[in-house]
Amino acid sequence: MSSDERDLEGDPEPVVDADDVPEIEEGRYLYCLVRADENAALEIEGIDGEPVSILVEDGIGAVVHACEGIYDSADLAQVKRWLVRHQTVIDEASERFGTPIPFQFDTILRGDDERVREWIDGERATLERALSGLADHWEYRVEVVEVDPVDDEALIERDDRLQELRAKIDDSEEGTAFLLEKKLEQRLAAVRANRRESATDDLEQRLASEAREVHSLERSPSASLSDEVADDGDDGDGGETLCRLTLLAHEDDEGAIGSILDDVAATDGLEVRFTGPWPPYTFAPELGGDGTEGSGS
Repeated sequence: MSSDERDLEGDPEPVVDADDVPEIEEGRYLYCLVRADENAALEIEGIDGEPVSILVEDGIGAVVHACEGIYDSADLAQVKRWLVRHQTVIDEASERFGTPIPFQFDTILRGDDERVREWIDGERATLERALSGLADHWEYRVEVVEVDPVDDEALIERDDRLQELRAKIDDSEEGTAFLLEKKLEQRLAAVRANRRESATDDLEQRLASEAREVHSLERSPSASLSDEVADDGDDGDGGETLCRLTLLAHEDDEGAIGSILDDVAATDGLEVRFTGPWPPYTFAPELGGDGTEGSGS
């Protein structure tokens, strides 16, 4: 698992090999941005026990620690510990100051404390809009899993075209039957894709009535920070993922969203995995120019 250096003065420099990692004489590792006054502080240690501080510029505070390089390791357990600590610091800031603008793991600004304050000032219009717009809103992740997926035979029984292909296969010579079986496989794949799309569209519409934004994710979990931190090593009961969604919602609407998901979970054979509230990683603005939307964790 690799990480990207996020130099907010320019484009990110992807880390491929340790020998290629650019040196940072002085930098500030960024956890998140919050609304804070000049006396704001957090009593928490950051990654590798580094002391965390809050650098405030006219009401906007950056939660940081001083650093001289990026956090990159081939040891996945070490990277997971860094990820968890990154998230723990942001959670503490969230508890104290409200919804933050979170940075992805390994986001680093070159320079000293004064450089951070200058950067905040330069991004002030964007940061003010984001902090106001995201106030009391959080990100939630939803995964709907069919724990006992419908088998091919059941799908064939429900689809006229599949039944027609099966009948032709039974009545055909070997060569023709082989081609028809390929068509059958393609049709089965399309039927399964349509089922997933229908389930996703239906749930998106229902959740959109309570959430501010709803977006579909890839069915296979990506290595996002929330996925990594939420993964406790339990893969559940397996099954087929029908859809994965991320949504931005006001904290007062969490109960209504939970009720919608309870209805879905009451359907035989379906399991709903619901995590959050998370800081709004997916919905935070891009900062510092092209390519600074956050590093892959």
